[in-house]
Amino acid sequence: MATGILDYGSDAIVQLMNVAEEDWTEQELKDALQRAIMLELSTIPPYATALWSITDPDNNKPVRHTIREIIFDEMSHFGLVCNMLTTIGGTVELTDPATVPKYPGQLPGGVNPGLEVYLSGLTRDSACLFSEIEKPEHPLAFAPDGNTIGAFYQRIANVFPKFADLITGHRQVEFPLTSHGAGNDIVPMNRIDDVLAAIHIIQTQGEGTDASPENPFPGDPGELAHYYAFKEIAVGKKLVRDEQTGKYDFNGADVPLPDTSPVARVPQGGWINSPGNEPDATTAERLHTFNQHYSDMLRALKAAWGDAGSGSLGQAIGHMRQMRLTAQQINGIKLPLDPRFTYGPEWLFLP
Repeated sequence: MATGILDYGSDAIVQLMNVAEEDWTEQELKDALQRAIMLELSTIPPYATALWSITDPDNNKPVRHTIREIIFDEMSHFGLVCNMLTTIGGTVELTDPATVPKYPGQLPGGVNPGLEVYLSGLTRDSACLFSEIEKPEHPLAFAPDGNTIGAFYQRIANVFPKFADLITGHRQVEFPLTSHGAGNDIVPMNRIDDVLAAIHIIQTQGEGTDASPENPFPGDPGELAHYYAFKEIAVGKKLVRDEQTGKYDFNGADVPLPDTSPVARVPQGGWINSPGNEPDATTAERLHTFNQHYSDMLRALKAAWGDAGSGSLGQAIGHMRQMRLTAQQINGIKLPLDPRFTYGPEWLFLP
């Protein structure tokens, strides 16, 4: 049974969360995993757009290093969930126009309702948006609320063992990413324990644990989970623990923003839809080049989890390198209407 085409803009995750765990079917599990793949994919364009707006290329500088490592985590999460879907006979869908991310817009499936995700350069506001994307059900730094990504993954973890007999170990992609975190290797899902361990990594890298805001699978000692790392950038202060109360708060040392290209928010459907900022021929060519590499990257990823394996994954990584170089060219072009700001990559899929 293949996975169906799922509309990016629907509230399918909310609907799945309203189905009792004991009533989930094989198809609902496959649909949930396809939704999780779409969720992981949806975070990479806004995070990468912000990263590539930073003008200092030194990957060891604090804020740049933080965002870059989070993107590698998201790539790992994406790969692990793809393996979860294919091991039970599902098909990873990345190249149907209905499934690709759309910006500005909601997260796929109705997660974090009301949160509008957009593409722009790195600012305090965009870092705040990223922290909201990664927000736990029960943040250690303040009161709980929200319908979160972590809660959705917990539902998948609760339901998956019921379908453990579907696990085949077929069409699995292996790729080493240990240098970016102890749990970051993309590994095969051959047993239910592999699946549950991968879900635990995904949840805690994004949200931390009930006891600590730290990423328990870090690339560097003391690395924070995504939510807290982005929140530090958003508020401009380090997260610290009060030794007397045991509570955490963002009142530590300053977290300065790095110098960036002032990339404006990308309009729905791209810059052609921004009156007065329609790109000239040179800019349009660079935007098209980026979109072509992005589209080819999605095709290569789909092929990797079809039957092409890690060779196609390497092609996808090559396209992403070209996307970075092209984005940096685009980021240097000023907007005609307001030259205080620049263009940014559109992340439009070309069928």
